[in-house]
Amino acid sequence: MAACGPILFDCSPSQSQDPTLRLIYRTISALLPLFALAACSPALVLNLVTSSNGANIHKDIAYGQGPRHKLDVYSPGDVGNAPVAVFFYGGSWQSGNKQGYRFVASALAARGIVTIVPDYRLYPEVHYQGFLSDGAKAVRWAKDHAREYGGDPSKLFLIGHSAGAYIAAMLALDDEWLGKEGLSAGRDLKGFVGISGPYDFLPSNDREIVAIFSTAKTQALSQPVSFADGRRPPVLLLHGTGDSIVYPKNSTELAEKLRRSGTPVQLKLYPGVGHLEIIGAVGFPLRFIAPTLEDTVSFIQMHSTTAR
Repeated sequence: MAACGPILFDCSPSQSQDPTLRLIYRTISALLPLFALAACSPALVLNLVTSSNGANIHKDIAYGQGPRHKLDVYSPGDVGNAPVAVFFYGGSWQSGNKQGYRFVASALAARGIVTIVPDYRLYPEVHYQGFLSDGAKAVRWAKDHAREYGGDPSKLFLIGHSAGAYIAAMLALDDEWLGKEGLSAGRDLKGFVGISGPYDFLPSNDREIVAIFSTAKTQALSQPVSFADGRRPPVLLLHGTGDSIVYPKNSTELAEKLRRSGTPVQLKLYPGVGHLEIIGAVGFPLRFIAPTLEDTVSFIQMHSTTAR
């Protein structure tokens, strides 16, 4: 399965008795002939059935040196001063590529949001400091170049799913990473959207996860919950209660600490929705699964016009 690209779904009806999820499995089963055409990756199937929605797509723009320091920009047609979102994808910090998430970027662009999807270095090439450094550089690029694509750099948001939500969370909450690029989350970000993110996950029994974060001076310094100090941009946390890969307590605990610190935070839990379905729901054929897209867009629209 690993050779088939990013896997979004396990199409096994035995995985859930929830009628909504059974409908998901039936929908995906109907698309199985397309899976073969798309190298058996459901993410690619979502890309196949998702149009560009009128977005202008600018591919493989360098934001640094090296093959993993490139990004794609999806800009809505004929817009100016639009909100800007940098989207970080997941993959356990060990896999993934920006091409697999056209269905996410085009959906956001269709709602008037300039969307930037960067690649970043992965383990074992780097440990966690490496992909956080790359993420900060991508945000610096977005701040510097947003106007070239119809975006307003003063309306800058971070979005992430799974391991990508961890990256976005650390950039939004820990001053170290954006600070190295001359940016400040409190000054330069309008908000952060975390989708099924791991925010408080160490210690871990997974040897590779332990290795990725083994270079931290202390365990706490690698965990987003350690940085909920009240000087942060608004936060939206989305999680499915059926998530057995990243447990919902990651979002509920981070939300509680942010509330206690005075950071504006919304927490939305989607009943029965799993870790991969929640991001698949952004794609046009699967939006009945969860309002991931609508909640994200509403949050961005609300805070784009809010003075801070």
